[in-house]
Amino acid sequence: MAQTKFDKQVEETAESLMFGIGRFLAGRPMDGVKRTDATFWRSGTRVLPKVEGRVTRSSYRAGWKRLTFRISALAAVGAGGYQAGWVHQDATVATAQEIWADPDPAITALEQTGIAAASTAAVGTAAYLALTRKRRELMREWVIPLHEALALPLRLPEQTDPRRYLHIPRNFSEDDAVIRVDVPGRLDFSKDLVADIITTKLALEGVTFSWHLAGRETYVTVKKTRKPPAKAAFKDPKVREMVAAAKESAPIIGIGSAGRIVSVDLDAESPHILVNASTGGGKSATLRCIACQMLHHGSLVFVLDTKRISHPWAHGIDGVTYCRDIADIHDQLIELGQLGRLRTRIADELGIDADPKAIGPRVLILLEEINATMKQLARYWEKTRESGDPKVSPAVDALNEILYMGRQLRMHVLLVAQSATARALGGPEVREQFATRILARYSVNAWRMLAPEVHPAPKSTKHHGRAQVVIGGSARETQVLFFTETEAREWATTGKKAADGPQPAALPTQPGPVQLQKPPTPETQPAAAPADFLTHAWSTTAAAPDPALTPAVDLGDATPAATSPAAPAPAPVDDDQAVGLREAHEHHLPDITLAALRYARANDPTFPDWVGKRGTELLYRVGDLKRWARNRPRAASGTTDLD
Repeated sequence: MAQTKFDKQVEETAESLMFGIGRFLAGRPMDGVKRTDATFWRSGTRVLPKVEGRVTRSSYRAGWKRLTFRISALAAVGAGGYQAGWVHQDATVATAQEIWADPDPAITALEQTGIAAASTAAVGTAAYLALTRKRRELMREWVIPLHEALALPLRLPEQTDPRRYLHIPRNFSEDDAVIRVDVPGRLDFSKDLVADIITTKLALEGVTFSWHLAGRETYVTVKKTRKPPAKAAFKDPKVREMVAAAKESAPIIGIGSAGRIVSVDLDAESPHILVNASTGGGKSATLRCIACQMLHHGSLVFVLDTKRISHPWAHGIDGVTYCRDIADIHDQLIELGQLGRLRTRIADELGIDADPKAIGPRVLILLEEINATMKQLARYWEKTRESGDPKVSPAVDALNEILYMGRQLRMHVLLVAQSATARALGGPEVREQFATRILARYSVNAWRMLAPEVHPAPKSTKHHGRAQVVIGGSARETQVLFFTETEAREWATTGKKAADGPQPAALPTQPGPVQLQKPPTPETQPAAAPADFLTHAWSTTAAAPDPALTPAVDLGDATPAATSPAAPAPAPVDDDQAVGLREAHEHHLPDITLAALRYARANDPTFPDWVGKRGTELLYRVGDLKRWARNRPRAASGTTDLD
């Protein structure tokens, strides 16, 4: 029997009714169109692709919320209808008769009811507008503009409600505020671009981004970092206590956000430190902060300063070798390279179970203004090298060797640059040896060059002593500890001396070839040394130690070049002469008056020691006097750039 048109309509109506009941109980849209990514248990955050038309706010609600609302509304309508049915049956006739007989009371009641309803609506509307004014301003001024900027990079549909994925509190500019932005799970967007848009459109400064991209819920949170203190002076008793409690291998750089200590462990994290800052960025103050702490714990510090006057506080301190002349910087780097090779051999002989301190005191090399120093070293080598010598300066090679040496040798380079380009440092592989980088008053290009893994780049500030310390791929805004020159000198000289520690090997003496010395073993203990032997063994400014007091190292066939017969030729005989101050002034140092030489002998702690006597006259080695004259502190003249 053929199905009639009426039967088809009945079946379609029954099918629609069944689907409607199912959608009603499932909390789904009654028209069956899914417009958002909401589920039965989870609210929606974004509009689905290819959805057209207006998307109501209820489309973002979870299914259980819609079901609860529907059942509650249906129950309220049913209860009201049931009660009204009983009352209506008895009162309909009487009410109609009364209104018909006297309509004025009914009209008055209607007027009063209308006025009350209108007043209630007006008051409610005014209260709603007053309570939501700040929220509407937030939407108009910040949320909607941010949504319009993010819609294209995140590939969001036009119907997306910004309130569903942009969770921005009204106090988002305060320190404790947390901003959350839900991002698509397909992850086909640029995180850097999204971070830049959020920072720019919300006018944020000093914020950190935390990306949560695993699992179903993908979002990014934006938090404002707490600022470090405005000052971090060593004279503050609390700061002094922190510095005193710091580890010998981890000098404190400064204080970060929330009062956290920012330091670098030279043994566990980074053996070398790079300081990059423009003029006035506090490079010398940063180096002074680290160097004086190292001296306090008995380290040896070599200051290689072509500017000559960067660290007057370190002049004459025991354990400090200050080289200002490019020739002396060149020679000192070569000797430090030889020391590194010597320590490598000693570490090999001591074995893996030896105490790291047994290799010798920690050595810190302060290399000022690397941009100018590297040019001057290259130019100096071009003038002094002979036929057959390598084209690259051996001092540069020695510096690279030290940078590549492991932290086990306890030799650390603290390098300063105004622009730490790969060309200035000798190549990108050299720059990678600096796992810790301190940047102050940096440009955008400098940040991209030295810390590309940290994005977005924090805004540079002109706040005195403020820097970004980049360690392990994260940047920490830091207020660098400030030591006055007097405080730095006092702290450096009140700690222990390098000679107080173990004595495995002698450092290279100046001048002359490197003196190798093997650490005593339990089987063969050397004879007792004089009381001042340790001082000569560790000092880099004292005269060469007596060979009778220095036990030689039996290195076999693998003797380093520094101790082989093919070692560099000794200094000219003229420099080995012993002369008095008057003769030195007349024949060797005509630019320095005799009175100045006598004054320096009495007051300058770096003035060389006398080597003999002629009657009552003290005699000094000519080479030592010339070296002192080259490196004596005086104002820098001209530019440090050879160009």
